[in-house]
Amino acid sequence: MSQTSAQQAPDGALIASGVDAEIFTANQRMPTDRLALVASIACIVYTVFHIGVMYLYPLETWTYRLIHVGGGLALGFLLFSSGVFGTDADTAEQATAPDRRRMLLMAPGAVAVTVAFAQVLIFYLTGQEVGQAAGSDDYTLTFGLPLLLGTVWLIVLGWVMPDRRRDRFDVVDLFLALAAIAAAMYIIYHAPLLRLRAGTALAKQADMYAAFAGVILILEVTRRLAGLALVIIAGIFVLYSFVGPWLPGILQHRGYSLTRFFTYVYTDQGILGPTTAISSTYIILFVTFAAFLQASRVGEYFVNFAFAAAGGARGGPAKVAVFGSGLMGMINGTSAGNVVSTGSLTIPLMKRVGYPAQTAAAIEAAASSGGQILPPIMGAGAFIMAEITGIPYTEIVVAAIIPAMLYFASIYFMVDLSAQKFGMKGLPREELPQFAKLARQVYLFLPIVILIVSLFAGYSVIRAGIYGMASAAVVSWLTPYPMGLRKILYAFEIAAKMTLQLVAVCAAAGIIVGVIALTGIGTRFSSMLLGLAGQNQLIALFFAMIVSIILGMGMPTTAAYAVAASVIAPGLIQMGIEPLTAHFFVFYFAVMSAITPPVALAAYAGAAISQSDPMRTSVESFRLGLAAFVVPFMFFTSPAMLMQGSWFEVIHVLVTALVGIYLLSASVQGWYFGRLGWPLRILLMAAALSMIAAGWLTDAIGLSTGILVWLLQKRFIGPQNLARGMD
Repeated sequence: MSQTSAQQAPDGALIASGVDAEIFTANQRMPTDRLALVASIACIVYTVFHIGVMYLYPLETWTYRLIHVGGGLALGFLLFSSGVFGTDADTAEQATAPDRRRMLLMAPGAVAVTVAFAQVLIFYLTGQEVGQAAGSDDYTLTFGLPLLLGTVWLIVLGWVMPDRRRDRFDVVDLFLALAAIAAAMYIIYHAPLLRLRAGTALAKQADMYAAFAGVILILEVTRRLAGLALVIIAGIFVLYSFVGPWLPGILQHRGYSLTRFFTYVYTDQGILGPTTAISSTYIILFVTFAAFLQASRVGEYFVNFAFAAAGGARGGPAKVAVFGSGLMGMINGTSAGNVVSTGSLTIPLMKRVGYPAQTAAAIEAAASSGGQILPPIMGAGAFIMAEITGIPYTEIVVAAIIPAMLYFASIYFMVDLSAQKFGMKGLPREELPQFAKLARQVYLFLPIVILIVSLFAGYSVIRAGIYGMASAAVVSWLTPYPMGLRKILYAFEIAAKMTLQLVAVCAAAGIIVGVIALTGIGTRFSSMLLGLAGQNQLIALFFAMIVSIILGMGMPTTAAYAVAASVIAPGLIQMGIEPLTAHFFVFYFAVMSAITPPVALAAYAGAAISQSDPMRTSVESFRLGLAAFVVPFMFFTSPAMLMQGSWFEVIHVLVTALVGIYLLSASVQGWYFGRLGWPLRILLMAAALSMIAAGWLTDAIGLSTGILVWLLQKRFIGPQNLARGMD
């Protein structure tokens, strides 16, 4: 923030101004005039449809999920280009209309997709269908091949000759959106038949082509919105379905035909399965809740409150990032997205008080990622885990309290010790919001409180989410930014835009889940895990950690956890590890993949803002989040960490773990009541690990070692005293 802004706001009221502003990605279109109105209406309709179905008028499951995916794909093609837009220097080039050659090249694909869409309309208008009595290749020429070939043609054309105009829709992408709608409409219409014949020898060629085109469209939108990492992983799984007969050992399977594979994967065993169930309910619900907080500028209040409370302390902006980013990350459910929004404010301020650029970005990345493990929302993770495991939501939230406390305590200790080490100050008090003034507006936390109370009172997640949205709109009237109809519609609009990435990645993750279910590789992988671990649970957990991180690279938390839970958690449970512990373990490492080199999306997003080296930033964020790589092993060895035990056991493990986390932070930062040399840092690390391990003996060893390091550091005792004591 500039000095000018601070002078305009003597009480610092504007310090968080803009943190709730809509963020545009490098390939996102920004339509103007009537096209902007069309885009807004489409987004509003998409969000309102979901809220209406969830709360007022339930639809049949397949129909609802297919509209969710198909509509999300269509909006994705409309709003996100196949390539990155240029800078302002390219304005003249972008204003140039596509040449005639591009339009001519587009024509075959456009005609083919239009023919396929027309055939789908004929099904609806005439009541025809691809029934069981139809030939296996019926409608291949009028629907199947035109849809598939037209889709591929248009996607490739978009890669080779993208439309550089950012202020309007690309005609090529309009036809790709039409292809997505056609595929969804075909499957919706034939859903009763597909439930019986999908994935079997009875499936028709038209079924396969609709699903095949749908898979390609999902992967293309995922590439545009989330990058290549998940696309490559999903592609490898798809390839595995066909090359199984030629693979060795546990990877071998009999292989599947195109018809059987694609018709199977586009059912509730794959794309329409648990990942889409989650994105079409919990994710869109809580993203809409976050959008209401954003539109009402209540989220801005959260960040201002954090600045008022901690901005003046040493290293103040970093501590604000810990609290503010953690809170916002809990709500919005995307680590990298949260870094972009809150980091645009906190990272420059951290650099201003003395933090190196890569450290500032790393702190923001670690805090934003930690929001995914912060109850009660956990970036929708708590609801996803409840859906997958059947464990009550309230039990999951309570179990998450201590691990989340330890993680954020660790980052706070890291930040504070670093500030001590380099003599950093906070921001001047005159540039910060007045705490007393913000404390009188504490009622703005009511939407969060109402959401939590509703959930624990036994209301459904959907009803609690609706209450949270309504309360955000109501409390906004107690601020200078009341939510009228226009702002409510704006909240629905940005909710759709914020949801699209998660819709795409959950659908892509559904492809992976479908392959795992079809080939049985999940069961075989679990058996391999058991064999490698040799019934040693600790070794199995180590392997599970590595696989969870690898699977999570490049994926948002929800998709990463859904895939990891399908592959790894069953094997851990089979070894005798409690389901809650096994799923929490997998979930934590799926979340931490966002700050784990070499593919650390949250760290990379922070590096882009701070202009630091992405790889060094990811290593730094890994160091700051080191506690998250230790905590899961802690709640494995001590169930009290997950609130499973007596109150005395819970308090004991919390206190000793906090001491251990502090020693760990001091060792990593090299500051423990003063600078530490490497020998004492290693000794302190050993003390930290002893405190973290459960048991009175290890606690005593760790505490004694910590005191010893302090005595050595303060020169109350020296090496000669230790040597003499050994005589």
